[in-house]
Amino acid sequence: MVETETYTIEGPNGDSEELELPAGLVDIFAEQGEEPTDVVADIVVQAFAQQAHVVAHHSEGDAPSDIAEINEKMEELFEDRFGIALSDALGHSH
Repeated sequence: MVETETYTIEGPNGDSEELELPAGLVDIFAEQGEEPTDVVADIVVQAFAQQAHVVAHHSEGDAPSDIAEINEKMEELFEDRFGIALSDALGHSH
């Protein structure tokens, strides 16, 4: 049976949530010497960037301006973290 590892996410208001992942899962995505928390954070950034992109560009109708602005900021944060534009990572742009 696979054990689990617990990671804690803390919000800006001090609230927190624990999440369990199968032990070894984070290691699958880690580069040699990379800290597990960095791997988890990278995946969170990737997931939010992809989801923001979907809401801003692949929903019915035009996205409200606040959604477009949030998506643009998320794209900036993605590029700052990974050194590559989200459009290049996704293989398409709008």
